[in-house]
Amino acid sequence: MKSDLADVINQMQEKKILVIGDMVADVYLQGMISRISREAPVLVLEQAEEKIVAGGAANVVHNIATLGGAVWAVGLLGQDQAGEGLAQILAEKGVHIDGLLSVSNRSTITKTRIIAGGAATVSQQIVRIDKETKMPISPAMEAKIMNSLANILKNVDGVVISDYGSGTLTDSITKQILYNCKKSNIPCMVDSRYNILGFTGIDYVKQNDAEASANVGFEIVSEDSLLEAGAILLEKMQAKGILITHGDKGMTLFEASGAVHNIPVSNRSEVFDVSGAGDTCVAAMILALSAGVEPALAAEISNIASGIAVRKLGTATVSAAELKNAIGVL
Repeated sequence: MKSDLADVINQMQEKKILVIGDMVADVYLQGMISRISREAPVLVLEQAEEKIVAGGAANVVHNIATLGGAVWAVGLLGQDQAGEGLAQILAEKGVHIDGLLSVSNRSTITKTRIIAGGAATVSQQIVRIDKETKMPISPAMEAKIMNSLANILKNVDGVVISDYGSGTLTDSITKQILYNCKKSNIPCMVDSRYNILGFTGIDYVKQNDAEASANVGFEIVSEDSLLEAGAILLEKMQAKGILITHGDKGMTLFEASGAVHNIPVSNRSEVFDVSGAGDTCVAAMILALSAGVEPALAAEISNIASGIAVRKLGTATVSAAELKNAIGVL
């Protein structure tokens, strides 16, 4: 089995993947606690470090790059420090960023986490500040995105749609992607937090328990309710496969053939942070599918990759070497 998984990792290398969606800059502001403010009963922090990390669709892009794929990123960035930082991070990983369009009337989506610590205390997140624009993109910007997609879709092996509800994915853009993927038999996968039914007809769908529950209208609390939810989502989405993740309980892949694959977590120890683990899951899954790997084996690889990501603090990436080490071939 190890050799099968190692072969999959090798086959994933240099696969060409398009990722389109809501690009997010995860900003971490680290501060040392100095005193209590005189203005209000709040901590005063002396800022020690500020770091920008790829989040949202950009984290999928980043993970595909570190796992060995060749990746094209399409989305919107503001003309601001967060956008510049995000573009630089991805460019340094060899990502094709011509499809990242800089716009003057939108801010880069940011999730700023304030981390407080002291000489004798563990650093902890004390607040998160989100900034995003939810207004629809302009027709001119939609046309630019569709033009970029027309060029990129001719040359890729797989596509990821990463939708965080910030307006990048219009109906016209979605239809263009699905049409071209079906026409050219390109595997396509979506991870949508709020509007999964807007992508009906796509090949593969990734949902966590809460998202899946919201989309079927009942809570997933048992094996029976999970099986019912998977069947409903397969029918609603007209998909080849539905991947539902369950946190520390692993994930389940439902295939249109009727096959159901329960995949337990690869390592239950040292779960530090689940931030971005779903993005790692999607990145590994699409690379494996693009290599022609059977969906169940692709899901197993994605499960192992996610297990590595959750053992790292913050939004994190996973490398091909780490993946091989996790299955014991390095």
